[in-house]
Amino acid sequence: MSDTVLYEASEGIAHITLNRPEVHNAQNPELLARLDECWTAAARDDSVKVILLRANGKNFSAGHDLSVKEDEKDVFASFDWETRGITGQYLWEQSHYFEYSRRWRNNPKPSIAAVQGACVAAGLMLCWPCDLIIAADNAWFSDPTIIMGIAGVEYHGHTWELGPRKAKQMLFTAERITAHDAEKLGMVNEVVALDELGEAALGMARKIAEQDLFSLMMAKRVVNQTMDTMGQPAALQAAFDIHEFQHTQCLARSAGKSAVLTRDVSKLKQNNTKG
Repeated sequence: MSDTVLYEASEGIAHITLNRPEVHNAQNPELLARLDECWTAAARDDSVKVILLRANGKNFSAGHDLSVKEDEKDVFASFDWETRGITGQYLWEQSHYFEYSRRWRNNPKPSIAAVQGACVAAGLMLCWPCDLIIAADNAWFSDPTIIMGIAGVEYHGHTWELGPRKAKQMLFTAERITAHDAEKLGMVNEVVALDELGEAALGMARKIAEQDLFSLMMAKRVVNQTMDTMGQPAALQAAFDIHEFQHTQCLARSAGKSAVLTRDVSKLKQNNTKG
């Protein structure tokens, strides 16, 4: 069993911990698959009332693992473009990125994300599906994918989490949003000192675990269904389709050469972990 994500359930709480601190919890397919297994296990365990998502190390998540080796042709080198093409890319990202995030959002049990340090690009796709977010005072959030010519990550929570004007600012400028600003915008529930993050998140989880499970599930359903009625699922799907269209633009821009994408990925990686 992969140790990229750790799982433990006790006292009504499922503890899910990202465990790739040496690469700032960057997400590779193995981590994402293991993470999805943990969410599913928590949903199926009748003793679990609340899910607590945390991360080992300095940063919550630096997003997708964008490591590019010298012998690789481009950022998608690990993907078999010759045989699968754009269609395969679309289906792969839909199942591994978009559907994972949407499935975690729709998990029937309440969830909390405890975020420290950097939460960048695809890192947002881990915390945004959670019902509550508690952030350390050193946490920051950004989506600098415009550097690669892409208007945001695969799961477009931006408008719903930040409001339209702040969402546009995040996407247009690639600027960071601090934990305190995120709290003012309503994206984060609480901001605490870094050394208090673990206890604050656990305290919230314990408080939720005191409640009746069915009541918790119905309370979550009420809020989620309200957002569904407002059109969130259709909006998320439309945004994902735009995201995938922009992959074709990136390929056309690179004209089969690695230089442009390699340069952009290098800039993005610096942005992701700096600070």
